[in-house]
Amino acid sequence: MAGRSRRRRQTAAHLEITAFINLIVVLVPFLLSTAVFSRLAVIDLSLPAQSSGVAQLKVNELQLEIVIQPEALEVGDRVGGLIERIPNKDAVPDVAALSRLVQQIKNKFPEKLDATVLAQANTPYDTLVQVMDAVRAGHVVQGNQIVRGELFPNISIGDAPVATR
Repeated sequence: MAGRSRRRRQTAAHLEITAFINLIVVLVPFLLSTAVFSRLAVIDLSLPAQSSGVAQLKVNELQLEIVIQPEALEVGDRVGGLIERIPNKDAVPDVAALSRLVQQIKNKFPEKLDATVLAQANTPYDTLVQVMDAVRAGHVVQGNQIVRGELFPNISIGDAPVATR
C-alpha cells in the first residue's frame, strides 16, 4: 500500500456572487438617478440660396439682411441698401434696438417671413443666437395687449462680406 498515492478529495468550487449582486442592486439605481438627461434645443436653419446670375426681384419686395460687424449691426435690404446701422452698446451688439427696428419693418411688411443673418467668421456663437432670436420673434401689439409673436421666423445664415479698408 505504500505505492498507492493518496488523492485528496476535491470539492467543486462555488462562486460567491452575492456581494457582487448586492453591489449591482445598489449601483444601478444610483447611476440612473444621477444621470443627466439633456434636452437638445434645435434651431431650424436654411442656407441662403445661391444667386443665379441676375436676381429677378420686385421693387417693393423686401429682402431683409442683418450683417453682424465687429462694431455694429447693419440692417438693410439686399436690393435697397442699408436701412439702419445700430452701433454696439458697451462692446456688445444692441439687440434691443435691433428688435425695435425689426418690429417696425414687420409692421410695414406683415406678409414677409424671411430674413438673412450674415456673420463674420469670428462672431461669437452667443451673439449670433441673440441676433437670430431678436429677428425671429418679438413683442407685437394685438388689440390692447402686447404679446410675443413671430416676426421673421424663416432665417437663413451666411458669411458676412469682408470689409475692405
